[in-house]
Amino acid sequence: MAKSTKAVRGASKARSAVGSAADNAYLKRLMEDEDLRDSVKNAFEAARDAYARLSSNGSVIDTAIDDKKVHKDLKETAENLREASNRLRGKQKERHWGRFVLFILIAATLALVLSEDLRKALLDKLFGAEEEFEYTSTTTPATPAPAATE
Repeated sequence: MAKSTKAVRGASKARSAVGSAADNAYLKRLMEDEDLRDSVKNAFEAARDAYARLSSNGSVIDTAIDDKKVHKDLKETAENLREASNRLRGKQKERHWGRFVLFILIAATLALVLSEDLRKALLDKLFGAEEEFEYTSTTTPATPAPAATE
């Protein structure tokens, strides 16, 4: 009878744990947000790679200081954990205006290269309209010598 009572208590505790987990907003977000799960997974994998690299070599301190792959793995871990924590708290990902500006610059350059009318309009705005140039000589032309009449 003691075993069945322990089993009933264990099942009761499990039901209450599942009930409280279902009410937890963080767990709901973790279950629903695929990007959050990817961030957590990538952070875990990068940390595991860094740990494996550190533990495979002899001196942990020397490896941590000199090994660029460990630095990269630890940096990736920190970035993924930061992204995951921001997503858990409901913060939106920062906008990258640099990409947008770069796209606009490339589009404007292509438009200038491909459109002669646009290029002329831009040059007229920058340097003024192109003036028509007519050349008039300030010297008088030499008169031809009269033809000899016989």
